[in-house]
Amino acid sequence: FDVVVCGGTLGIFAAAALALRGLRVAVLERGPLRGRAQEWNISRKELLELESVGVATREELEACVAIEVRKLCSISGLSEVWTRDILNLGVSPNALVGLMRRKLEEQGGVVLERTALEGVAARRDDDDDGSPAAATVTARLVVDCMGHFSPIVRQVRRGAKPDGVCLVVGTMGSGFTNNTTADVILTSTPLQPEDAKAQYFWEAFPAASGPTDRTTYMFTYLTADDYRPPLAAMMEDYWRLMPQYQGVRLEDITFKRVLFGMFPTFKDTPLRPAYDRVIQIGDASGLQSPLSFGGFGALTRHLARLTAALTEAVEADALDRGSLSLVQSYNPGLSSSWMMQKAMSVRRGEQPPPDLINRMLAGNFKAMERLGDPVMKPFLQDVVQFGPMMRTMAAQILTDPASIPSLIRHVGPAPLLEWLSHMANLAAYTALHGAASMADLRTAVSGAAVLTPRERFALNRLLDAWEYGSGMDYKL
Repeated sequence: FDVVVCGGTLGIFAAAALALRGLRVAVLERGPLRGRAQEWNISRKELLELESVGVATREELEACVAIEVRKLCSISGLSEVWTRDILNLGVSPNALVGLMRRKLEEQGGVVLERTALEGVAARRDDDDDGSPAAATVTARLVVDCMGHFSPIVRQVRRGAKPDGVCLVVGTMGSGFTNNTTADVILTSTPLQPEDAKAQYFWEAFPAASGPTDRTTYMFTYLTADDYRPPLAAMMEDYWRLMPQYQGVRLEDITFKRVLFGMFPTFKDTPLRPAYDRVIQIGDASGLQSPLSFGGFGALTRHLARLTAALTEAVEADALDRGSLSLVQSYNPGLSSSWMMQKAMSVRRGEQPPPDLINRMLAGNFKAMERLGDPVMKPFLQDVVQFGPMMRTMAAQILTDPASIPSLIRHVGPAPLLEWLSHMANLAAYTALHGAASMADLRTAVSGAAVLTPRERFALNRLLDAWEYGSGMDYKL
């Protein structure tokens, strides 16, 4: 094969796109290849990225949509904003994964189910490691799409502790009579008063399985420290707070699923390839915002870029780790998101005002609502752009200047200086992308006969870095 994708649930999307480019692709999945029962939440714009890549038609994608709702952002009575086209679709993972599998197989791709990855040996084409042929799949490139807990990522990171975690608990149940709208993000309480302080956030949306079926999540951002309470303790808080949040009694709800998870986040993301011929994508690469749950939406935004880059890498034989690192290069927009993660978590020994985080978010949402969709939509889809970010911060300072000193003390001087450096780089990337677009450099690079394939690959990755690093790939 040209490419083997490890991890099929999300990897199947990249595999189908690569096969469409003419590459020979196989997918390894340790279990049966299927989506989960719970719908994936995504915006229509993100879903239609699959159409732009060419792996599905609009009609095929619309057939996978199970439910569509209006969504609300509400901050503890301080701000309330209704959103349009933000995580408003619930798509059927089974239907979508099945569609991508058909597209892959139509292009000659292969799915190897119940085939667990036991190891990867990268060697020159003329070497032989002596492995029995029946136990070996050979490929020019291995794409690791095995998620946050990929065994390859654990080896690359050498067991390093995450810089932060997002903890999530929730349920899906029936009996919710008020079930026509959804919440993107909502807070209903101040900082919790226990020693391990946390600000709880909520997300809720109707499920497609029945008219009164509803999924509710409670999540929080924390440092990955031993003193933090276990997920079980957070689940107890969920049972206590959810009835107040949803206006129901527990005894009136028939719970069908209990959901919980932990999403680790690292500052050194996206993860640079550590070995020749192996690259991480999706959650394994850490390319999602530290504020998001990652997953499907985070992958679709980068699918066109990754498809073009990996196809070019294979064709140019640019498969050493240095060349592959150009595919997952520094992203100032992603790195600058760390201050928001820092601002929404509380460290041990800190005593911020109980309403600090709610007040900050309320100011943000009020400012973004006034500034309109060009500011609000990128932010809610985890895309950081220099102009909208500066306008939001200026509007918040003018609206609530008294909150700024407390927020600066809470974040701390070192993280603030680090954030300012990333914002300076974000401004530079924005300017460089603008200049490159005006000069039509991508067309010039593609048509430059003097460039070798490897040189063309490297220059295209530089243009990608400026475009995606500045968030200018996002179009309303």
